Amino acid sequence: MLKKNNALTVVIILIFCGLSGYAQQDLNNNNTSSPYSRFGLGDLSHYGFGRTAAMGGASLGSRHAIQVNSSNPASYNSNDSLSFVFEFGFDGTLSNYKSNSGSMKASDINFRYFSLSFPVNKRIGIGIGIQPFSDMGYEVAYTESPTGVGNTSHKYWGEGSTSKAYFGTSVMPFKGLSIGANLNYIFGRLNQNSNVAFDDATLFGITKTEGTRLSDFCLTYGLQYDYKIKKNKYLTFGLTFENQNNFTAFHRIFSIKTITIGTSAKTDTIQFMPEQKSSIKFPTTFGAGVSFNKVNKLEINADYFYAAWGKSTFFGQPDELITNMSRFSAGFEYIPEMFSIRSYMKRVKYRAGLHREQSYLILNGHQINEFGVSLGAGLPLPKTKSTANFGFEVGKEGTMEDELARNIYMKFSLYLNLYDYWFMKRKFD
Repeated sequence: MLKKNNALTVVIILIFCGLSGYAQQDLNNNNTSSPYSRFGLGDLSHYGFGRTAAMGGASLGSRHAIQVNSSNPASYNSNDSLSFVFEFGFDGTLSNYKSNSGSMKASDINFRYFSLSFPVNKRIGIGIGIQPFSDMGYEVAYTESPTGVGNTSHKYWGEGSTSKAYFGTSVMPFKGLSIGANLNYIFGRLNQNSNVAFDDATLFGITKTEGTRLSDFCLTYGLQYDYKIKKNKYLTFGLTFENQNNFTAFHRIFSIKTITIGTSAKTDTIQFMPEQKSSIKFPTTFGAGVSFNKVNKLEINADYFYAAWGKSTFFGQPDELITNMSRFSAGFEYIPEMFSIRSYMKRVKYRAGLHREQSYLILNGHQINEFGVSLGAGLPLPKTKSTANFGFEVGKEGTMEDELARNIYMKFSLYLNLYDYWFMKRKFD
């Protein structure tokens, strides 16, 4: 019997469970409650998962024998020969939004991603997975009293998520250099809704739904170069690139007016535009990272990522609220004694990091920025190379200036890294 069969069965079950979960959360997610998810494509997800989530997300230069690093597809051939690595994880966020007009607390938790990686041979590796791309989940309401109209209630709410499934490969043309690419499929649906209602029953209330559905492919290119400083010490440089492309998107609008007479309500359609094929111009992106690695002891990573969202268009039109985004991340992992027999705590992988991001939103003259600090640990599971990766992050997003909202958040994450050997035949069944 091949040990591969057991691992493959587990993977197939988890893949179907994961796809089912992503399908169900398409329009009923609780991944975000941010009022800023109202704009653009919602809250964009960062590429840092797994062990690097507690390292500020910095991972573009990271090459690790037992991690899946989908942020740079050039990394897939770094896995041990005959190995099979599978990862999946959850995270939850506690948010405290505050503005000059009020405050709100929210909590969000969900399954985030799964991925797997395995080598074809010593020079070629494969990576497969699915992860979040963006989330929308806001609700904003207020009341005003225009002269001659009376109390008027306004409500804006949105829901939905988009996801990125990928298949990638990397190859090492000569020692030290690896190149790779991910074929990404981005899919999902986002709905933006609004409602205007009046206390005066003789006035019409108006409800509008505007939907966006994404469904198309794109490519992410990656490169990594390993420079050996001396025995067991390496410096790795990483680059990623995505070209600007017109991404297939479907757009629909449905708007109705409602009047209430006594106990009955009558509705009439104001506008109906069935789903029409159009496009969203996605940005050119560029990432650069560097990693210092003392094998089985210390890893220090630093990344810079840039996306030219300011040149994007949505259904043929530019969006004045969308601008270029950038992110700087840095972090480290330290292992006191990787192969300690007597002390479990010395085998634990201790991690910390930070990040600063200028988001792709510019509202009331302010670019929405974020800063966060993270801590975490990788807990080795007994009798295996598998690891339970825990992370904790605290940070600040936005500002209270000019009628905007500031978010102080705490994020908790659990990512399981499961390591197994493939194509190894047992001597005894």
